[in-house]
Amino acid sequence: MALISSDVERTIKFYQELLEFPLTEIIENRDYKGSSHFFFDIGNGNLLAFFDFPGLDLGPYQEVLGGLHHIAISVDPATWERLRGKLEMAGVPHQIESGASIYFKDPDGARLELLADHLGEMYGARVL
Repeated sequence: MALISSDVERTIKFYQELLEFPLTEIIENRDYKGSSHFFFDIGNGNLLAFFDFPGLDLGPYQEVLGGLHHIAISVDPATWERLRGKLEMAGVPHQIESGASIYFKDPDGARLELLADHLGEMYGARVL
């Protein structure tokens, strides 16, 4: 999964410092000079990638029919509780559903979900 970042430093601060997903690499985007391509380790052997496109006015994130609805990321229950507290302390608007999902938006408006279940489970039921 690759998303667009309008501000690399802000995106790194949000994903690495607030959500505790380590930045693993940042390289120049080979397809657009001056653009960065960077990655966060979101656990379970998965990375979340970003591009920035300085100089292009791409506008704000928009949820559209047939487009990205949200990104669900599984974290263990202790991490979920800790991150919920960090989101609250940072004043990030969020919604909790079923006592195990937190929905919120990143700085560019992409919707995220932190799910307090192991990968392959949803609300305690095996889905994989």
